[in-house]
Amino acid sequence: MKAQLVLEDGAIYEGTAFGAPVSVSGEVVFNTGMVGYPEAMTDPSYQGQILTLTYPLIGNYGIPGNGDSLVSSSKGLSPSFESNAIHVQGLVISQLTDAYSHWSAVSSLDTWMKSAGVPGICGVDTRALTKRLRTKGCLLGKIIVDSKDVPQDDPNRRNLVVEVSVREAKWFPADGERKVVLVDFGCKNNIVRSLVARGLNVLKVPWNYDWTCEETEGVVLSNGPGDPKACLEAISILRKGLDRNIPIMGICLGHQLLALASGGDTYKLKYGHRGQNQPCIEVGSKRCFITSQNHGYAVNEESLSPEWKPWFFNANDGSNEGIRHCGRPIFSVQFHPEAHPGPVDTHFLFDFFVQKLSDGK
Repeated sequence: MKAQLVLEDGAIYEGTAFGAPVSVSGEVVFNTGMVGYPEAMTDPSYQGQILTLTYPLIGNYGIPGNGDSLVSSSKGLSPSFESNAIHVQGLVISQLTDAYSHWSAVSSLDTWMKSAGVPGICGVDTRALTKRLRTKGCLLGKIIVDSKDVPQDDPNRRNLVVEVSVREAKWFPADGERKVVLVDFGCKNNIVRSLVARGLNVLKVPWNYDWTCEETEGVVLSNGPGDPKACLEAISILRKGLDRNIPIMGICLGHQLLALASGGDTYKLKYGHRGQNQPCIEVGSKRCFITSQNHGYAVNEESLSPEWKPWFFNANDGSNEGIRHCGRPIFSVQFHPEAHPGPVDTHFLFDFFVQKLSDGK
């Protein structure tokens, strides 16, 4: 079945449809990772977006099973996916493999997407498409299957966090005694896994949950999709929470929300950072870490008050990648220390958070 990727600037890319035979619209973005398409596609931070994968051959290791190999305290989290659903609107790739091969695979990418109602288009020159997106910035677009057009949707006009956050609090107990609150703005499963693995009992709460009166030793602000300025309720709660003398760790969208709550500002990047190969340099030490990222907005470093200092910056474009409070155990990073499938360069930040809990106690 024929398909087209139609961009808002008038560019049209012809290809072949796979996955579900439906047409969709959204914001077209690209990811530079070589592996991890099941994890990327189930990342809630991609809500409302049509994802272009720059690696040429996709689907060669199929889709793993949804079995649960975690400890019993974390039952309900798939070890293979970052949420319980595909969150990309559609997928754009160069080549779709004819056959998959991996010991853990239970289905093909095409079959998985069909069952989830998500369309894809292959046979696209993704190199040319990525160069266009890098030049013009992220563009709205449509995947049109079998000439069935749909209205253009701009996901940036709504609060996407509402669509992906849990509706009620959920408890993930561990072997340790400490309890932390994890605010879910579109939380990846591996954040929960990383905290539980370190003996932390996790209470995952909705994005607009008032956690300021909760008995907890620390708070983690998760990743999520869209413009952080749309999360007004969360920013208001976080402002109150900053008065509590407990460790707070922000990740991705949580990083941006922490900056906004502390009086800083954010802005939309031209085409965002999405991939497993983003170099970030630690301020002062000049150590470089290879990080996994997925975001379209960034913190304006110059807007930070004197109480805050930059912690990391992106080696490619110099944008801010982390902040720390000068006198309190509050910090955040733009990248993903829980990176799944990797890299694992910055897993130590969870240990840093645990150490801050110990210092506080």
